[in-house]
Amino acid sequence: MNNIFKLTDKIKEELENNALINQVTYGDLFEVDLLKKNIYPLAHVGMSTARIGEGVAYVDMSILFLDIVDESKSEQTDQFYGNDNEHFVLNSMFSAATNTVQKLMRGDLYADGFQVEEDDVSVEFFSERFEDKLAGVGLDFTVAIKNTLDLC
Repeated sequence: MNNIFKLTDKIKEELENNALINQVTYGDLFEVDLLKKNIYPLAHVGMSTARIGEGVAYVDMSILFLDIVDESKSEQTDQFYGNDNEHFVLNSMFSAATNTVQKLMRGDLYADGFQVEEDDVSVEFFSERFEDKLAGVGLDFTVAIKNTLDLC
């Protein structure tokens, strides 16, 4: 049974093919060197819990889409958007997340027997969440995996 490998490989492949993402990481986010400027925009994949049912397992996944917010050195003139590119970062990371969700729901992942459980995946926007001024979106979703073990 190598379903977890297949699942994470498919998600990694979709993220690597996303033009808005520069680097894909997995595991404990705090082990990723977030101070390196050349890794952004970044997609970080994690698994939290799983449930095993009759003929199917449900794996709870998360993906963070992060990018660095750049502050302008010029005088702030726009009170709504401020003096940085945070809105641009949120928009581009939301676009990357939307593209990923659509492909996971209808692409190779679905064709290979994995199914995103929700019809709608919720998205959480964040900014200034980490040491550097990072902003982006987070996805939390559940994937159903058909059981491929033969029981005798």
